[in-house]
Amino acid sequence: MFKKILIANRGEIALRVLRAARELGIKTVAVYSTVDENSLPVLLADESICIGPAPAAGSYLNVRNLLSAAKVTGAEAIHPGYGFLSENAEFAEKCEEHHLVFIGPRPDNIRAIGDKASARALAVVADVPVVPGSGLLETLEEALSWADKIGYPVMLKASAGGGGRGMRAVHSSSDLERQFASAQEEARAAFGNPAMYLERYVDEARHVEIQIFGDGQGEVVHFFDRDCSIQRRNQKMLEEAPSTLPLELRARLAEAGVRLARHIRYRGAGTCEFLVDRDENFYFLEMNTRIQVEHPVSEMITGVDLVQEQFKVAAGLGLSFVQEAIRAQGHAIEVRITAEDSERDFRPSAGTVTGVHWPGGPGIRVDSHVYSGYRIPPNYDSLLAKIIAWAPSRPEAMARMQRALQETIIDGVSTTIPFHLKVLDNAFYRRGAVYTNFIARRMQL
Repeated sequence: MFKKILIANRGEIALRVLRAARELGIKTVAVYSTVDENSLPVLLADESICIGPAPAAGSYLNVRNLLSAAKVTGAEAIHPGYGFLSENAEFAEKCEEHHLVFIGPRPDNIRAIGDKASARALAVVADVPVVPGSGLLETLEEALSWADKIGYPVMLKASAGGGGRGMRAVHSSSDLERQFASAQEEARAAFGNPAMYLERYVDEARHVEIQIFGDGQGEVVHFFDRDCSIQRRNQKMLEEAPSTLPLELRARLAEAGVRLARHIRYRGAGTCEFLVDRDENFYFLEMNTRIQVEHPVSEMITGVDLVQEQFKVAAGLGLSFVQEAIRAQGHAIEVRITAEDSERDFRPSAGTVTGVHWPGGPGIRVDSHVYSGYRIPPNYDSLLAKIIAWAPSRPEAMARMQRALQETIIDGVSTTIPFHLKVLDNAFYRRGAVYTNFIARRMQL
């Protein structure tokens, strides 16, 4: 096992990785930009080092500074978290060139399946159904031509990264002309890669994903499914595990995800994402070659620390589990608490957190880097916390989450807690009738 790792990220995921490392006896190095100097991961890490100014391009996306920080501090490996450089094949290659272990997939894995357009082609070869769509698009003219072939409406998507960035629903050629350049620039700023592609828009679809793990030698296991259909502007807001789909369909989704990962001899944690239509047909969307924001719900129903599994596989220790040993128990729900005013069209709410009280009690977990006096920088994602509730059944998990949110106090900024309470009280949500357009069609905000 590694003696020291560098965490190439910030916020709650940096703290999550730090905690997993500490339990394994691994020393940690936290990196930070000038506005993150007093963040909780920096304060708790064994060592910390500044890697640049507030803009991500000069710090968390600065490959040279990250590699230098790892070498200077004597780290043996780098954990990229999610976002930033976590799905960047060139960064993974640079780590290898500098004799640093990249705690994630091999560069060839990322290049093959992390690029969403390439992943679609691999899924076809692996006999996994895909939504009709295009290859990589470099120009607006190419996009317009493909949109005519696919038929409007279409989804315009960034080929790299995730989190809804660079993604647009497009309903006409004039709409595509207006959105294409802005989507490219958003993808370039977030992931350093402006490449785009198109897919047919699937109406009234569920967004269901399979958490997989591979040892890089062809052995792959899954940790069941998650429903991530509650989304706003293609960004996930609430996730749960398992989904409310029929057991047989869930099994077929898991088998498809494992089959695709085996096809490329995948290494480490990955997530195969699918759309499931009203007729229970499913289509492969993409594979995220990193740990997901919503990984805690899978941990809560299986009792497995997925980040520690990342360490073990990256260190060459192989998988800790065979499929038959992985069991799912109960139901887990995660809500993302962001610094946004959901009563005012989710207007950003930067500022200083003047007081915090997190919920507790049975089955409640809080992943957060926020403390009283913490100043939220306006430069990054507005995620403040993830609250996760586990219970033996979905109705009990919903009741437990409602109780937890009612206990939570975050003073000084507006948050999405009122929004989540509305979701949990919604009759359609309570009976499991959730789709990616749920917020637009089923909620009045």
